[in-house]
Amino acid sequence: MSQTAVLSHPVTEADEQAAPALKVRGYWASVGYRLRYDPVTMFFGLVVLLIILAAIFAPLLAPFDPYKESVIGRLKPFGWKNHLLGTDELGRDLLSRLLYGGRVSLLMGVVPVCVATVVGGSLGIVGGFAGKRVNTAIMRTMDVFYAFPSVLLAVAISGAMGGGIGNGMIALSMVFTPAMCRVAETATAQVKNLDFVEAARATGAGTLTILRYHVLGNVLGPVFIYASTLVSVGILLASGLSFLGLGVRPPTADWGLMLSTLRQSIYVNPLICALPGAAIFITSISFNLVSDGIRAAMDVRM
Repeated sequence: MSQTAVLSHPVTEADEQAAPALKVRGYWASVGYRLRYDPVTMFFGLVVLLIILAAIFAPLLAPFDPYKESVIGRLKPFGWKNHLLGTDELGRDLLSRLLYGGRVSLLMGVVPVCVATVVGGSLGIVGGFAGKRVNTAIMRTMDVFYAFPSVLLAVAISGAMGGGIGNGMIALSMVFTPAMCRVAETATAQVKNLDFVEAARATGAGTLTILRYHVLGNVLGPVFIYASTLVSVGILLASGLSFLGLGVRPPTADWGLMLSTLRQSIYVNPLICALPGAAIFITSISFNLVSDGIRAAMDVRM
């Protein structure tokens, strides 16, 4: 059969049923579709979900009391008397302390990011949409925090406030707020001069109406993506504060504090000493890869 005959062949009802229908997806449906077919994001998203569930249900999953000490059971190897991951320097079950420590580490990593997103995002939207004087006042104040490295600023604030979980979260919130403010301010400055915002002004819409219905929806995307990348940084910084003695206080279970106390026993049982560091690494890299996948899925240019 010639090519002309093939092209001129009439389309039957069976051909129409066999042809796949063209699906028109909305923005969020397209984001979900791209995430669903991204194996790396899906795998590490499952890892993140398992870590969060393990932290939430730690009281049910922990085989022993994470604070019960044993003089004769210090630094025991894997599997010693039903201690699956061994014991720490005070004879406490290491698996139980890792499960409970995940609760504190995740709390100190997620809460400051949420606070910085609300506070810094609000300031950035106001600064980006308002006039030059308001923008200058807000952004120059945020630039003061940029003069210090984030790690040193967190250490200085937490040390001045006396350490502890609450003070550590306040310190990390203050570190993340300027960066979040900058992202929100940049996104708002790009959106406020677009045609649909000018059209809303021409129809007599007020400032709050424009911010709520026209600006906020277009700014939340970049802010959410950047916030997801800060979670892994927050976990690392929170663990670092606890490692330095400026975060969680003993005997509270925390991955950074566990790493600090176990480092003195590295020559006795190095595998046990590496477990808190492995937990920090796996959690941070999982959150980081999931945030990269979300950023790629939300990029309309992909």
